[in-house]
Amino acid sequence: MYILYNLAIYITSLFLPVIALFNAKVSLFVNGRKSVLTELKKHITDKDSTIWIHAASLGEYEQGLPIVEKLKAEYPTFKIVVSFFSPSGYEVIKQSATADLVTYLPLDTAHNVKRFIKLLQPKIAIFIKYEIWPNMLKELQNKGIPILLISAIFKNDQTYFKWYGGFMRDALERFSHFFIQDSESEKLLNSIGIHNTTITGDTRFDRVSEILQQNNRLEFMDNFTQNNSCFVMGSTWPEDEELLVAYINASSHEMKYVIAPHNIVPKEIARLQHQIKKRTVLLSEISENSPVDPEVMIVDTIGLLTKIYSYADIAYVGGAFTAGGLHNTLEPAVFGIPVIIGPNYTGFKEAEELVKLRGIFTVSDIAEFTHLADKFILDSDFRTETGSINTSYISNNKGASIQVMNHIRTLL
Repeated sequence: MYILYNLAIYITSLFLPVIALFNAKVSLFVNGRKSVLTELKKHITDKDSTIWIHAASLGEYEQGLPIVEKLKAEYPTFKIVVSFFSPSGYEVIKQSATADLVTYLPLDTAHNVKRFIKLLQPKIAIFIKYEIWPNMLKELQNKGIPILLISAIFKNDQTYFKWYGGFMRDALERFSHFFIQDSESEKLLNSIGIHNTTITGDTRFDRVSEILQQNNRLEFMDNFTQNNSCFVMGSTWPEDEELLVAYINASSHEMKYVIAPHNIVPKEIARLQHQIKKRTVLLSEISENSPVDPEVMIVDTIGLLTKIYSYADIAYVGGAFTAGGLHNTLEPAVFGIPVIIGPNYTGFKEAEELVKLRGIFTVSDIAEFTHLADKFILDSDFRTETGSINTSYISNNKGASIQVMNHIRTLL
């Protein structure tokens, strides 16, 4: 099976540069990996002790950030190296001061991983949530390097639990310890003979709780809201925006609206702006020539949504009308506000639980959205009660990073 896997990775490596000629994201993926080994040689020496944290993308990095920050504070003599598989994570975090080095994960060929691990020489490797790369895990185990998987969650339909999943089960067994989100994941791992597990919950609860302690003030949001009520619509896709724009155009409420699309594509931003009939401004174009007292702001830059949520009285989180998947509902929920999402949220544990608790509400069409949004706007008691459910839920689920750190201290 390793022969077939390595052949597939090799073929992929041949086709990616061709695809990169026509796809900007794949181009970043390919070109970014060209300098991985050079950067490691430049920043890591034989005298360094390193801790390596790997995340698939930005969401997983945010999930692991409480661990990264605690490691940085507690082990200041170690170099913290963070790697990404996806350009969407790397491009945002590459200049972050949290890690000593941010890099791409090389393609999972035996040759690549041997060179990568030889240069990095980590004392411990920490993977976040679900990144399983057979050759990398094999090399780490052969070198005797402890491998942790944190905030992991497993489902019955995954390959590991199928009759044909032996190859991926072998890769999974190379982890030294699993810090998992729930008892169902533990039962599934136990069913395939894996018992080195600890149920800790999700480190994202620790991460979003820390957001409350930071300075979330944004001058442009102060100027835009001017103490008016604010409805923030974050990580939206065109399928979400079709519904949201219809509501905004028809609404007569004294309300400020913020739309932060998931993909910042100039053509799509222009399309969205054209569809909105109210006074609208792009964040990138705010100036003295902006519309007087704009009613709608379109956020056409990245990295600000978390702080923008702090200004919201109500939030909508996108992705649950698409196959791409629901985005992070905890980021707005932590501010004690109600959250609205689309209908496709199965598999997103915190969304499933908060829908049951009635801290998150789902809608499937414009009629449902209009009824619910109007109720939140007009009924302050309903809005407050819903938001308090979200606050309590997050508070009750904190603490995963403490348990992970207790284990790491036994390894370093």
